[in-house]
Amino acid sequence: MSNLLEVNNVVKRYGEYTALNDVSLHIPKGSVFGLLGPNGAGKTSLIRIINQITMPDSGEVILDGEKLAPHHIEQIGYLPEERGLYKSMKVGEQALYLAQLKGMSKAEAKKRLKYWFDKFDIGAWWNKKIEELSKGMAQKVQFIVTVLHQPKLLIFDEPFSGFDPINAQLIAKEILQLRDEGATIIFSTHRMESVEEMCDYIALINKSNKILDGKLEDIKRTYRTNTFQVGLQTSNSLEVQQELKSRFEVYPADFKTLHKGLQLNVKLPNEAAASDLLSFLNTKGSVNHFVELVPSANDIFIQTVDKTNQ
Repeated sequence: MSNLLEVNNVVKRYGEYTALNDVSLHIPKGSVFGLLGPNGAGKTSLIRIINQITMPDSGEVILDGEKLAPHHIEQIGYLPEERGLYKSMKVGEQALYLAQLKGMSKAEAKKRLKYWFDKFDIGAWWNKKIEELSKGMAQKVQFIVTVLHQPKLLIFDEPFSGFDPINAQLIAKEILQLRDEGATIIFSTHRMESVEEMCDYIALINKSNKILDGKLEDIKRTYRTNTFQVGLQTSNSLEVQQELKSRFEVYPADFKTLHKGLQLNVKLPNEAAASDLLSFLNTKGSVNHFVELVPSANDIFIQTVDKTNQ
């Protein structure tokens, strides 16, 4: 898969403070790329460089095979964490104005706005002022303005801020639909459940340095520990535990299940297969729960950041 965006050895300093230290990223076309990191890690500095709000001190950014240049701004849609709609302007008037700033004609902007306003069932908001809308309503308007000109690259910084769960799910569905239609998406968030749901690739920045990147499923595979959560109904719990401990690393588990019985976490040696454990358990009772404990994006985030902070 070819890359839509390449960030090559970018350095950004503010006085004596280094915000980005030789950061490189490759973002494949048609993917959702999670840009992750603690507050102050350097994510916003990188996003500002991609949007040409600021320039790197060294390094370069390549967009679709070309070195980033002013004309590329029409190929990028950016939804910032700190929203920037003009509160005293009417919704329709403002949406048309912002669409034309992105190079759209007034006629084409009206046509596409009608499509999105109908899709979100917000046609009645056209003549309302932004200040009359709730935060979530204003968020919908800004989302529409961000995607309206059908850019190659979309950058969403905390896109679910201000949304209730229903509307957050609506926006998540729209983002994935945009990806499926060919858009490439940079997705910056602290909501790790959203990363699990939406991201194909991730990069983790901490203290101005990239400390992890790659395909999310490959990263999760690297961090797995071959540990399984086991639920077993047996009449010989003590005997089974002792035998398991003689073969594997075993420690207590506590998980919700409809069945009562023995609950354990069992870590297998790297050379052992899950089928070996399952076959053994089937000789000792009725297995009612058997799940590999795959590390979540949140687990990986915390573990990797903690390691680099030591």
